[in-house]
Amino acid sequence: MSIEVKFFASMRDLIGDDCEIGSETLKEHTISTVDDIWDHCARGKTRPENVLIAVNMNYVDGKALVKEGDEVAFFPPVTGG
Repeated sequence: MSIEVKFFASMRDLIGDDCEIGSETLKEHTISTVDDIWDHCARGKTRPENVLIAVNMNYVDGKALVKEGDEVAFFPPVTGG
């Protein structure tokens, strides 16, 4: 089991491809929050302040806990009218 991490629009331009974090990596690197996920996948890049985050399609902040089987998505704010 793993955590699937998706980056959309400008987040994909910043980070690159989506990221999958396997069970062993979760344990080895003590990944338990969205902030930990960003740190692992972004390889040192700073997360813009206005980035929206969703875990299993529910908006969360960086302190939200994650577990195996979750889907985490990072995307820029959406505007529309």
